Amino acid sequence: MAKNKNKTYWPHMILGFLALGLTLSYWTVKTASSAPVQESNEYMMKYQQADININEILNRKAAFDQHYIIEIVGVKKAMVKLENAKRAKAENSVVLMQGLNSFTYVVKTKDGTSVSDANVTFLLTRPHSVREDKYVENIPFTDGKFQISNIDIEKAGRYTLQLRAKIGENTGYSQIPAYLKP
Repeated sequence: MAKNKNKTYWPHMILGFLALGLTLSYWTVKTASSAPVQESNEYMMKYQQADININEILNRKAAFDQHYIIEIVGVKKAMVKLENAKRAKAENSVVLMQGLNSFTYVVKTKDGTSVSDANVTFLLTRPHSVREDKYVENIPFTDGKFQISNIDIEKAGRYTLQLRAKIGENTGYSQIPAYLKP
């Protein structure tokens, strides 16, 4: 009887590929579960609601923008270089202070008349996170302005100032980048 001295390694390769596949599967699941998923708060609502009603939101925003303007007043702005951006860029951001901050907005018509009957809502949020959101509803109209006060900011970094103004059926949005230096 002739003995075959050629060894075959294909069973070892199959076991090796199986072990590699299981290891990579475990690593993928572990990495994906350790990265938290944050909901978007675009248009100051949950992503699912914005996605379902996007056409209506955009039509109401366009109708608002034809007649009204939202401006933030009395804040210091500076060009802030974004270090963790994919491309080096700078944006004109509102400079925040550590501790209590206040923001003043003016909602006016295109001809410059202040609008007092707007239903105004404010949201201070961080990009890509909803954990530290500061949400203020029904901001009162005083002295021709909508004043948001006593917003406590402790952590340094990037923020976004969002304001939603509803006048009748029309809704306008303002989104301004802000930055608190460490």
